[in-house]
Amino acid sequence: MTGRLFRIRGLVQGVGFRPFVWRLANELGLTGWVRNDGAGVIAAVSGENWQEFASRLRSEAPRLARIDAIECAPAEVSGEGFVILASESGEVATAIGSDAALCPDCIADLCDPASRRWRYAFTTCTHCGPRYTVSRHIPYDRASTSLAGFPLCAPCAAEYTAPADRRFHAETTCCPDCGPQLSLLDAAGQSLAGDPIAETLRLLRDGRIVAIKGLGGFHLACDARNAAAVAGLRERKQREVKPFAVMGLNAASLSDLAYIGDAESALLHSVAAPVVLCPKGEVELPGIAPGLAWLGAMLPATPLHLLLWHEAAGRPAGTEWLKQPSDLLLVMTSANPHGEPLVIANDEAQGRLAGIADAFLLHDRDIVIRCDDSVVRATPQGAAFIRRARGYVPVPIALAEDGPTVLALGGYLKNTVCVMKGCEAYLSQHVGGLDNAAAIGFLEETVEHLLAILDVRPEIVAHDLHPDFPSTHLALHLAERFKVPAQAVGHHAAHLAAIAAEHGIDGPLVGLALDGVGLGLDGGAWGGELLRLDGADCSRLGHLRPLRLPGGDRAAREPWRMAVAALHDGGLGDRLADWLERTWLGRDAGPLLTLLARDLRCPPTTSLGRWFDAAAALLGVRDVMAFEGQAAMELEGLAARHGPLPPLPGGYILRQDGLVLDFTPLLAALLDCRHDAARGAALFHATLAAGLADWALAVPGGLPGKRLAIGGGCAMNAVLMAALRAGLEPAGIALLEARQVPPNDGGLALGQAWLTRRASQLV
Repeated sequence: MTGRLFRIRGLVQGVGFRPFVWRLANELGLTGWVRNDGAGVIAAVSGENWQEFASRLRSEAPRLARIDAIECAPAEVSGEGFVILASESGEVATAIGSDAALCPDCIADLCDPASRRWRYAFTTCTHCGPRYTVSRHIPYDRASTSLAGFPLCAPCAAEYTAPADRRFHAETTCCPDCGPQLSLLDAAGQSLAGDPIAETLRLLRDGRIVAIKGLGGFHLACDARNAAAVAGLRERKQREVKPFAVMGLNAASLSDLAYIGDAESALLHSVAAPVVLCPKGEVELPGIAPGLAWLGAMLPATPLHLLLWHEAAGRPAGTEWLKQPSDLLLVMTSANPHGEPLVIANDEAQGRLAGIADAFLLHDRDIVIRCDDSVVRATPQGAAFIRRARGYVPVPIALAEDGPTVLALGGYLKNTVCVMKGCEAYLSQHVGGLDNAAAIGFLEETVEHLLAILDVRPEIVAHDLHPDFPSTHLALHLAERFKVPAQAVGHHAAHLAAIAAEHGIDGPLVGLALDGVGLGLDGGAWGGELLRLDGADCSRLGHLRPLRLPGGDRAAREPWRMAVAALHDGGLGDRLADWLERTWLGRDAGPLLTLLARDLRCPPTTSLGRWFDAAAALLGVRDVMAFEGQAAMELEGLAARHGPLPPLPGGYILRQDGLVLDFTPLLAALLDCRHDAARGAALFHATLAAGLADWALAVPGGLPGKRLAIGGGCAMNAVLMAALRAGLEPAGIALLEARQVPPNDGGLALGQAWLTRRASQLV
């Protein structure tokens, strides 16, 4: 019988796509079959309604599916009815998807007193729930997950084997009779009586700190409205001022605290359910995000978290209560001692979080791999990643071309790992700074897990140019282990290459690499670079005027030192004493001036991040930072609250035929703005953007393809990016930005892999 053969490519395995096809075909009266194949899903149909079938394949695809392409061709289709066929042996290794927020159907089950899953904290189906964080290796089936030790009861087994059920082949499905269970322990490890959810809520209402086991690790939770509890959490976690995220039931519950527009709401309610940076609202909770203009907002993404709000609402039946505001607001921050990786195991939590948590809400489903919350920001150009992790990993990034399998180990801060396989790049979850043995151990775990779930062996290993990074050491070790070459990649070249990789850029590309610091191709400390990428080659077209770091790395943590150096070297030394006395009384510039005069322990850097630090200190915003990027974030917040200004006329100079961009003329204006720091911050951002735009537009021969790439940590500054975009628009220049990966060091591994693959293809 003549029919149609459909090949569906994309993320269509392990997401309920085959039963969706089965149900759709039966609804339309079509005969045929569906099965997984090596490239996705293949379906053969026969019947009058095949065109409607084709249309609805895309428009009604399962919640977690991502269709990249559908190919249709005539075919002979025989047989009666419509069936799901088993995959041919050895043909398919079903991909592992990302963890997904609780779906509406499972929420309804959770809130239905007549359901087997009434208030069950591990309710899930093919449309939601954990995947990545419970999977040990492929193929993705129950035996390969941490649910292996929970055999299905008869009712769950019946759902699992019924194509018409949304739990058909849902590998993490379970119920109270066969699945994981909750328990609540006190600080001494003793079980607390009563319902674990109800008792946890009582403790939180009483101002206690509770460690809650989530999908990819533990959260430390406290009442966000309780200033004493928030302050206690900061003290215990040694997190002086770094912002906390707040979880609320819905957008209405957070509306006083944050502006949640359509874009922010879409992100909050997406299957990834990330932390979304939103502009602060009219009410500010003490101690949550001090000094910043944005609040990290999140919604309950798991049944366990949602049950806290269900309990607070009085355990109502049905789902109407979800539409009402709730006064319950909880701080949800990563559960880890200062500087260490996220806690994932029950015993580990009670040990590593001793003295921090007052109680532990636990369950007996193991977390296989650590995976922190993702953090994103809505922009007019789409979502921008601050941190890419839960909900997005390991969804691959499509590449324009094939090549050898490359493993890239990223950098030192905000570390991630990338495996480039075929026409896809798989970026790991956020690993973070490699400051200690525990963090390096997490990096090693991440590498092994990513290779296992992709079932690959690298042909090349890429790493940062810096020889002393732990990621570099591990890369060299892995290259020796696999008997493959290792390739060093320039830090700032990798920033731009990550942009080129996700945008599929083949030809030459000019871009700005703007960050705090990275080892340059000349051995110096770079961070404000105008570069040209052409194939695997990267050349430096220009850089920012260097600033000296009096005292070395200490200056990168103390903005007042950067201000002293900027004024001294910028010919404004005569104003330094007055500024210091009026702004940072008690700071003694004498020793720094001696170092600068003798050029001792004052290494130069072209970093734009250090210009931000100097500006923050000059305006009286920040003299010493408690966390990386604090000064720049506070400066951005002030500029955002003030609103845009025109750039300072003559606020920058292009020197040496455009080789050097110098913002020294801006310094005097900032000194005059110290009584209006917000205006000074707005002026600083506007002038930076104007200078960067003019610098790029002055490239000899023009910008190839009339486009400019921008990467590095400074590209996360929303105010700077908006002004730069506006400055380039009149010239018809498109600004290429990171969208699928963070622009900061979290995207380095993608760029490293892309450049390394290109270099290998030229050999």
